[in-house]
This record gives sequence, structure tokens and C-alpha cells, in this order.
Amino acid sequence: MTTATLHAPRALTWATKLRRTAWLAGALFWTAFAIVEGVNHGWPAAAVAFAFFLAPDIALFVDVRGSAGLARGQLSPRAVPYYNAAHWALIPFASIVAYTFLPVDAPALFAGLCGWLAHISYDRAFGYGLRTKEGFQRV
Repeated sequence: MTTATLHAPRALTWATKLRRTAWLAGALFWTAFAIVEGVNHGWPAAAVAFAFFLAPDIALFVDVRGSAGLARGQLSPRAVPYYNAAHWALIPFASIVAYTFLPVDAPALFAGLCGWLAHISYDRAFGYGLRTKEGFQRV
């Protein structure tokens, strides 16, 4: 079997469709929350939310030169730990929970965390999850 056959797209099960729908609902919620924070606290909060929304994909550019010769859809194995760390939903979610209970007053940070979690949620909703150590999407 070739690498392409091992990672060919499969038909979506009802459980996968349900999970992706839930992630999409979460993505819309966190996007709306980030927008509300940006509106309530001004352009600095909006800018941080937007930056945190884009930032997780910077990991895709780690070792761009080493990506020559990789299979379609494969991320360079050197970039995988950075990509997975930036796309692990527990990190921004736990940070949001901590922000809620700790005496911290940084609305821009909270808006950024909402943007980060929105990014991860959109990725999951559209089928992009964490990567294997070889750089392929986990199934």
C-alpha cells in the first residue's frame, strides 16, 4: 500500500458528522464571543483576537524547506509538535477557565483566547485535526 492509499478520504459516518457539527457550533460561539469582546473593549482586543485566530497556522511554516518530497497533505515531521501544540483545544480552553476564576483583568487576552479556540474549532469542524508524528491528519 502506498502512503496515498493509507490516507485516502473516507465516507463520513453519522458520528463524524455530528462531531463536526458540534465543533462548528462551538466555532460560531467562540467567534461571536471574540467579536463581542472586541466591540466591548475596543480595537486592541479585536486585534489580539484576530492575531490569535491566525497564529496557530504559523506552525505550518516551520521547516518549509524540509517539506519537499512529502506526500500531499503531509506536514513536515519537524513541524508536527508545534502544529499539534498550537491546535490542542485544551490549552486555550483551560486558559479561558483559569482567566474566569483568577483575578486577571486583561480583556484583550480573553478575546485572543476566544479567537484561538474559534480557530481550533473551525479546523475540527472542517476535518483538520491533530497530526501523527509522520505529519498526516489523525483519523
